[in-house]
Amino acid sequence: MLKIIKPAILLTAVFTIGTGFMFPAGITLLARLLFPGQANGSLVRSHGVVVGAAHIGQNFTAPYYFHPRPSAAGNGYDASNSSGTNLGPTSDKLIHGSPAAAGSSGFTGIAQLAAQYRKENNLSASTPLPADAVTYSASGLDPDISPANARLQAPRVAAAAGLTLNQVQLAITQSTRTRTFGLLGEPRVNVLALNLAIARLRAHSQPVQ
Repeated sequence: MLKIIKPAILLTAVFTIGTGFMFPAGITLLARLLFPGQANGSLVRSHGVVVGAAHIGQNFTAPYYFHPRPSAAGNGYDASNSSGTNLGPTSDKLIHGSPAAAGSSGFTGIAQLAAQYRKENNLSASTPLPADAVTYSASGLDPDISPANARLQAPRVAAAAGLTLNQVQLAITQSTRTRTFGLLGEPRVNVLALNLAIARLRAHSQPVQ
């Protein structure tokens, strides 16, 4: 019996130490050496202060900043409660929303989101809107918006920030990333990076007369 138990115990110990401790420690060390920024959460700093993470969206509501796409994660962009709506494209609730019940805030549907977006950005009722402006992402933490979404917000941001429209549009162009490897995904704008660019412009520009 001992001849059977002893190898089993030794193998369990070897695999526990090797795969449970040594392998993760080695991968972590290698990642920190080769990709220190990504291994530490892709944190974004402004003047030495951490203001967010490049791959986790956050809510911006001030009129002089670009706003992210809608989020269904908790109360919005809750990193501890990443989720989408899990509603199908034919769902009446997804399209029209639902009223607030006792103790809840209700659900804002696509029609309401579109109306809010148009009002916020002073757009006509016939203005076509990009899908990401009025739909929730699967994670609720999408850090990017489409260039089309950013361009529709540009006049509002320029007016509220005291900048020219050309300044804001140039910031959008400089913050736009193309498809990964030229094939994967779509052109996109990181909202945090763009808003940091707007903050720098506001700090160094004279108010628009």
